[in-house]
Amino acid sequence: GYTMQTPEEEKYLSSREELLVELQTLLGGRAAEQIVFGIATTGASNDIERATDLARKMVTQYGMSEKLGLMALSTVSNPYLDGSTMMNCADSTSSAADEEIHKLLMDCYADAKNILVEHRALLDEIALYLLQKETITGDELMTYVNAENRRLAEGETEEKQ
Repeated sequence: GYTMQTPEEEKYLSSREELLVELQTLLGGRAAEQIVFGIATTGASNDIERATDLARKMVTQYGMSEKLGLMALSTVSNPYLDGSTMMNCADSTSSAADEEIHKLLMDCYADAKNILVEHRALLDEIALYLLQKETITGDELMTYVNAENRRLAEGETEEKQ
């Protein structure tokens, strides 16, 4: 599978919370593999690469690390060529950044798994749709999500009665 997120609006800034949701989304494929099949495959490799790159930027460029705080640990050396970065810190700080990146990814992976376990019926329903149609648009996905939200809301109303 392939995860493609299209922007809902033209946007130049993202909050830490929005980036965390993006990480959870990118790690959702691997989380689903673990939940449904109990295995890891190469299918999520590009999503994991993209999630790692985003987590690295959050920690080393955007100052969004709880542990390291407001430090720019790397700079983009060739922004117009390959976009490669150079670390501008001590080896011990670089190691701490790697640990923080790993923790960020693992926390978002755990969150993605929890969301999918909580909504397992929806996961299975969408998987069946994808087996039949191969792709799903954002609007089609939201139809399923909104139906799930209605079912959950109706269940809560019944429990209170």
